[in-house]
Amino acid sequence: MYAPRSGAYFFFMNKETLLAKLQERCANTLVATLGVTFTELGDDYLVAKMPVTSAVHQVDGVLHGGATAALAETVGSAACAIFCKTDEVMMRGIEVSANHVRGVRSGFVYAKATAVHKGRTMQHWDIRITNDENKLVSSCKLTTLTLPNIK
Repeated sequence: MYAPRSGAYFFFMNKETLLAKLQERCANTLVATLGVTFTELGDDYLVAKMPVTSAVHQVDGVLHGGATAALAETVGSAACAIFCKTDEVMMRGIEVSANHVRGVRSGFVYAKATAVHKGRTMQHWDIRITNDENKLVSSCKLTTLTLPNIK
């Protein structure tokens, strides 16, 4: 069973159930439109993959940087929901940036989000996007903010 911390949003679930729950929450969103699938959960990281097809290409036939940034924000925000969110707070992404170092025309890209800083109100995430050969495609960062949940 997985319990990131007391009062955590995803209480006590095994990893497979938690990954399925994340996927379910993304139905009918940009995440589903991009074909993002959550694939792996570790003690301090979350991995998702996205198919690289013409649907996420820029005009010249390579992966669009905006699609890459959306993947990074998706996996980083989901990691924050798992590792930082409690019932008493809501979380929001407040900054995302991406440095693209390699083009991808087909296959999959994989995003691994790892916390650099997990503060009470602000979190910083490192997200590495790699290709099918595990070569770096983009180096991304995401800053998230947790605020009191206003009901």
